[in-house]
Amino acid sequence: MMADNVEHVLGYWVLWQTFQSPWLVGFQIVSHWLPFLLFSVYAGALAQRFDCRRIIQVAQGLFMLVSICWGVLFLTGTLELWHAYVLLVLHGIAGCLWMPAEQLMLYDFVGPRQLPSAVRINATFRSLAFIAGPVVGSALLIGIGPAYGMFVNVLFYLPLTIFLFRTRFTGHGRGTRGDPAARPAEQRVSFFAAFSVFGTVRRHRQILGMLLLTALAGMTLGQLLQNAMPELAEILGGDAEGTAYGILLFANGAGGVVGGFLLEATRKVPPTAPIAVGSAILLGVATVVFASSGSLVVAVIALAIGGVAKITSESTEMSIVQLQAPDAERGRMIGAYTMFGSGSMTFGGVTAGLLGSLFGIQSAVLVSGAVLAVGAAAVGVWLLAPRGETRER
Repeated sequence: MMADNVEHVLGYWVLWQTFQSPWLVGFQIVSHWLPFLLFSVYAGALAQRFDCRRIIQVAQGLFMLVSICWGVLFLTGTLELWHAYVLLVLHGIAGCLWMPAEQLMLYDFVGPRQLPSAVRINATFRSLAFIAGPVVGSALLIGIGPAYGMFVNVLFYLPLTIFLFRTRFTGHGRGTRGDPAARPAEQRVSFFAAFSVFGTVRRHRQILGMLLLTALAGMTLGQLLQNAMPELAEILGGDAEGTAYGILLFANGAGGVVGGFLLEATRKVPPTAPIAVGSAILLGVATVVFASSGSLVVAVIALAIGGVAKITSESTEMSIVQLQAPDAERGRMIGAYTMFGSGSMTFGGVTAGLLGSLFGIQSAVLVSGAVLAVGAAAVGVWLLAPRGETRER
């Protein structure tokens, strides 16, 4: 994940410096996240059927290929818009393949009783990557430049790739492989058959609520903050070396890491629907404060609070989905969650491009945060209403 974020830091910086286009910021999101929208459920079906170690290794190979291509284009000065579109799509495909397989590996490692803890720890170290990525990415950007930085970045993918040859866990030691009734469904790996999982989603109110919350976050914020950071850093007083850019990214990641360790250390925040709703609302409010502030200090504090809220919301949602999913459909349920969350970032790209072009990136971030807060509150009213619980029983 550090390598993934180093690539974002180097790539987005070069793209903004080269093209200076809010529309490109939006298209970065669309071209990167569209594979999640189209293929996440199918990727979940593949993870449910095949060895998750090998699926993740294929994804790792794609990540490394993309970094090498960025490095060659930056070094030769031949970067064009269509190159960026193709490479962002390939990067999105790699992430799409990786996500369901990674979550099934977590379930295999620890089982249902410790799953919420495993999801929190995983999310915490993902947030740690948002600290390490900007730090390492900024150091590479300043020290050796974006082109050679991309080549160095390839090396960071190797430890996980090698580890997967050495672990005995396949993602199927528990759950679907241990349930004889699940085996016929495992054989159905066709693209359209995978989407039958939504029939099950409709019958699980809390799972549907988690999908709606992650869809709201994806459509409003998604990767908007990270893509918009170069321009926001300039507004808040960034310099040509990208120092403020790295500080803002660091603050967002630090909030997630601190929040994750606090959640795990205290064990006072259970994986429940009210927690998921409340943290999503807090994330929206913190984003509004960040976007409306003209102070770098206030912006850093708001981003840190937003990072805590984000990790709480995402880890709670994923825990609820995994724990309530039937064993035979857990992989596809995770794929559906990824489709609604990461996949909906595609529409966030349209929002970023449109609002950014009309009113500026800063206004686009502010409006997105407000919509997330209001939308999450509406989902909470629907999800937590006592009369809804009565009908469900």
